[in-house]
Amino acid sequence: MATKLNRKALEHARGLIKKGKVQRDVRDDWSEHAPSADDENSFIDKHGFDEFAKWHLGIDNEKSEGTKGSVSFPFGDLKKVHRCAIISLESRAAQHDHDDIRKAAKDLLEEIDEDQGAS
Repeated sequence: MATKLNRKALEHARGLIKKGKVQRDVRDDWSEHAPSADDENSFIDKHGFDEFAKWHLGIDNEKSEGTKGSVSFPFGDLKKVHRCAIISLESRAAQHDHDDIRKAAKDLLEEIDEDQGAS
């Protein structure tokens, strides 16, 4: 299986959660909250592809490096972690047997929910 857990992205997500940069939305919100292709392109132009890749828990080293096709399982809108994105990607990762990504998503959800309980 070519898609693997992007550990840099996982650490990025954890850092954002610790800083409170989380949108606590519900499961079905991701289709409306996901960044558009134009938003993604603008972000890449401004910050570079490596920063863009940090917003995706999946990385495929068999795809052309530095292309959108080489990253998958986005968890935020390029500003905040979205709870709905993590719920969505956990489900998709499980469907496609990406157990490491599914487990990372589950752990991130727990961190978000724990953080919310602490506030």
